[in-house]
Amino acid sequence: MAPSMRKQPAVYIMASRRNGTLYIGVTSDIVRRVWEHRTNAVECFTKRYGVHLLVHYELYDDIRDALAREKHLKKWRRAWKLRLIEEANHDWRDLYDEIAG
Repeated sequence: MAPSMRKQPAVYIMASRRNGTLYIGVTSDIVRRVWEHRTNAVECFTKRYGVHLLVHYELYDDIRDALAREKHLKKWRRAWKLRLIEEANHDWRDLYDEIAG
């Protein structure tokens, strides 16, 4: 991971498993935020539904762009979200090591 990725605005999608429950979020520190989801560090949707796999993320230069993209993705049909994930991550690999390593 490039040092700048840690504090870069990002939109991300977490999943409980392939084709499972999805969660879309936005953050300015993707490594920290995904770690919080994975370890159930905060009481939230991802803890309640076991959504711990990072399956998609997009980096942005400006938090406003990331917030707009998150809002847009949340309005998408589920099939569109699944297609977005599978276009770049066909096997639904957990991408956490890619961003944290």
